[in-house]
Amino acid sequence: MALIGRLFVILFGFLAACFVAGMIVVVAMLYPEFTDLGIEPPDPDTLNIVLGFGFIFVSGFALVPAMILVLITEAFYIRGILAYAIGGAICGAACYLGLIPFDPTTMHFEGVVRRHLEIMTGAGVMAGFTYWLIAGRNAGAWRGPPRGPRPPDLPART
Repeated sequence: MALIGRLFVILFGFLAACFVAGMIVVVAMLYPEFTDLGIEPPDPDTLNIVLGFGFIFVSGFALVPAMILVLITEAFYIRGILAYAIGGAICGAACYLGLIPFDPTTMHFEGVVRRHLEIMTGAGVMAGFTYWLIAGRNAGAWRGPPRGPRPPDLPART
């Protein structure tokens, strides 16, 4: 029964992490001059639609790498925030590099835009942090405490 509850927590954590990553990607890509004080605020309805598409985009591409990361952290009781941040960065970079053509003869990605790679990697870090806040702090807890070495058998008293 604890496993079913844990699956719901993992799913909620994944959806929240994808929403945060989608927000970061959309805001960073659409509004690079957002720090300029002369710009007027965006239309809220348009922003909501674009955020929805960003969420769908990020969750669709990040599903497989994120689920591999979740399986590893649940199996090995990995609960450190740094592990989730690094894992999120790797997932974000993998999602971006998965869309870029790769030339196997030169072993080089063709057309990588450094700013886009940085945005996706940063969004992955924040997604990993968000997932850690919701589900990662208790990774593997549904199985009980990790087993340590078995204590040696004591000789019988006579």
